[in-house]
Parts: sequence; structure tokens; C-alpha cells
Amino acid sequence: MPNQIVISTLGGPEVLKYQEYSLPKNIKNNEVRIKQTAIGLNYIDTYHRSGIYPLPAELPFCLGMEAAGEVIAIGEDVINFKIGDRVAYATPPIGAYCEIRDFPEEKLIPIPDYISDDEAASILLQGMTVEYLFERLYKIKKDEIILFHAAAGGVGLIACQWARSVGCKMIGTVSTKEKATLAKEHGCEFIINYKEEKVSNKVMEITNNQGVPVVYDGVGKDTFDESIKCLSTRGLMVSFGQSSGMVEKIDMHKTFNPKSLFYTRPSLMGYTLNRKELINCSNKVFDKMKKGDVKANIYKKFKLNEAEEAHKTLQSRKSSGSIILEP
Repeated sequence: MPNQIVISTLGGPEVLKYQEYSLPKNIKNNEVRIKQTAIGLNYIDTYHRSGIYPLPAELPFCLGMEAAGEVIAIGEDVINFKIGDRVAYATPPIGAYCEIRDFPEEKLIPIPDYISDDEAASILLQGMTVEYLFERLYKIKKDEIILFHAAAGGVGLIACQWARSVGCKMIGTVSTKEKATLAKEHGCEFIINYKEEKVSNKVMEITNNQGVPVVYDGVGKDTFDESIKCLSTRGLMVSFGQSSGMVEKIDMHKTFNPKSLFYTRPSLMGYTLNRKELINCSNKVFDKMKKGDVKANIYKKFKLNEAEEAHKTLQSRKSSGSIILEP
């Protein structure tokens, strides 16, 4: 029997349990069965595990939104894939922390020959996140200066490379000298160690007191106030995550009115609403990889039964790059 990671109660990494499960005898007509080879670990998994992002699924359930593998069976109505195809996904339905699973054809992405399964599972969700953030939510421009928090994380390192490929001058925040070096090597133009410097002061110094037109903030509570201070008049605050916790109650008038600021709380799901958007988004990521503009950066691999330790590593905020689970 195959194995999976299941949670029966919401909580910390300790609620992740490794156990056997049974597959359905029959595959749904519009689904494919995937033998998974690499599973992407993402911060959103910790939100689902803890209950910060409530899920409609009843407990117990299997976590995970991203994986790659090989098609081993197909439903009767499947037309885009065949047995033996290499595929990946980075969207709901959740349940990626397992060895074998069935998944809807319409949300499945073919993996190009020039990308390995590990690379696909380590970069797809994060890469598609950067694509919609930089290309569609707010299109970054050559020579423009932007601010991106946690520049040495999984999403951040892709953002560094993407910005460099456009000619955009990214300011990235980091917590250590090692992470500063890593972000710089990946293309970040300016580095701010937030443990040594006040972010808003440094941003104003870099921009000659103009501020930046957009801040990308996936950290949340610890960075929100500083992010607001860094924005120029009519600037855009993009809050796409909260690795440090949810932002407390906000006085909308006091926070956004003085500089006529814009605010958005987007998600990848909101920018891949149909198969056309999904494929276009993933193709742009793959194209960046083919050109060498963006490269996968796998920080560490864990066995599937080490999911608890993998979550602890991710939430320590000491990792740099992507973490994957091996079924």
C-alpha cells in the first residue's frame, strides 16, 4: 500500500503523521493517476496545517499543493495526457503529500524535457507566484526600483532572478549576511539586512526619498508597517503571505489615506482561474528557465516520512531556496 502524510487535528508540525492508505479502484473519467517523484513544500502548507487558512475538507486530510511525477493511468475522458507522461501541478485540490494520487486533468501541467521532476516540484508554485506578481498584478519595468521582502527565500530567489532578467532594480530584505550574499548572487540589486538597518530609512536613501512604487510583502506582521513607510505616493502594497503571522487590525484611513496608497491581498489561485491562465503562467516560468534567466534552487530534500522536520525547517525562516519531499 502507498503512504501519505495526514493530519487529524490542526496544529504545529507534530500533527503530521505518516501512514498507509488505499487508492480508489476506479479513476474518475477526467482524472489521471500519478506516481509522484517529488513534492514541493510551500509556506501555504503550514497555513493549512495550522488552520490560518481554513479548508473545506473535513479532518483528517492530506496536505500539499505541489508535486511532480509520472502518469501511470488515465480516466476515460482524458485527452491531453497519456501513460508515461511527466507532469506537475501547483494548485488545489490539496493532497500532494503522498506517493500516488489521482488529479484533475484540467489542472495538470506537462513538464518540458529540459526540466527535471525535482526542479518542477521545487519551482512551479513559487515561480508561478512570481510570474503573476511581476507580470500581471503589477508589471515591473526596466530600471524601476521595487522592494521585495524575504529575498533569500524560495519565492524571493526566483524574484531576484526574474527582476534581473527584466532589468528591474530590486531591493531585497534579508536576515543574515549569508542570505544577503545569496540574494545578491541571484540578481538582487540592493540588499537590506533588517536586523542591522531600518528598512524604510534605507529604502528612502536608495530612492532619494521618493519611496518605491510597489512593495511585495510575503512576511506579514513583522514587515507591514515598514512596507507602508517605503511606498511612494499612490504606491501599491502587495500582501501575498504572512510567514511572521497575520497583520493586526488596520486603521484604513490612517494607513492608506496620507499617500493615497493601493492595497491588494492576491493569491495564485486568483490568477490561474482556468486552464488557459494556468498553462500561460507555467509556460512563462518554463521559458525563463529555458533561457537561463531563472534557475531552481533546492535548499534541502527530506523523505516523505520526515515531513514534520521539513515543516520545522521551513518555519525556522533559516532556510534559503526550496524544500522538497521525496516519496
